[in-house]
Amino acid sequence: MITRSDTVLSDSAPPGARPAATAVTATSATSAATAVSVAGVLARVRDTAEEVFTALGDVRAATAGRARAVRRNGRGLASDDLAALRPLLFGHLGAIIAGIGFIAAPGLLADAPWYLEWWQENPTGTPVQLLRDLDPSSSAFYDYTHWDWYTGPESGVERTICGPYVDYLCTDEYSLTLSVPVTLDGVFLGVAAADVFVRRFQAAVVPALRDVPVPALLVNTQGRVVASNTARWIAGSVYRGAEGFAVRPVPGLPLSLVEGTGR
Repeated sequence: MITRSDTVLSDSAPPGARPAATAVTATSATSAATAVSVAGVLARVRDTAEEVFTALGDVRAATAGRARAVRRNGRGLASDDLAALRPLLFGHLGAIIAGIGFIAAPGLLADAPWYLEWWQENPTGTPVQLLRDLDPSSSAFYDYTHWDWYTGPESGVERTICGPYVDYLCTDEYSLTLSVPVTLDGVFLGVAAADVFVRRFQAAVVPALRDVPVPALLVNTQGRVVASNTARWIAGSVYRGAEGFAVRPVPGLPLSLVEGTGR
């Protein structure tokens, strides 16, 4: 709810009252409350995303370590080598992460020019591997290299957040995909990525957003709304700038918090 200075004034104010001073005091109180609650939102968003990026850091380290070990044995990395990642991947599924894995750069593996070591949670409790047609000659070929979650890390971006979008290829859920590059001695091997359902991300950050006494929304680098405390901007809508709003980058993440200024 926006606290505006004009709501502090009243037609029934007694003679001699100082409405201007009252308005300034109320506005100052609102500004102080907003600053505190905004700090809470930034911390909550950062902690939530960091949980996912920490998991991706584990996947990145394990993949690069496996590739290095195989190289020392004098052979090329193969799809069977990536099976060693599965216990790690399974351990990160659940809670906020719905899918996680390593997506190989084309030509990296000796036995599979295109490959995804990708696993998803399942209602049965047993992780399920995502299988896609990776034959370039097929009409159903899944070329993953054009997706933002791949092109970002490939171009050297350390942390990419793609979405929200409807994930028709995997879960049919409204999702975010977070990803990081995997390299070995400066050579790009592929991408470590994780899917997060938007509803789960919102469950983590919306309570903090509701504490902000002005309209507030979390947006990605394209201005697409991830979460908000107002029905004016629902998840998936696009913020393209509006009078009376300020944009505050979330430190260390490709996200920004847009907050009403009351002006």
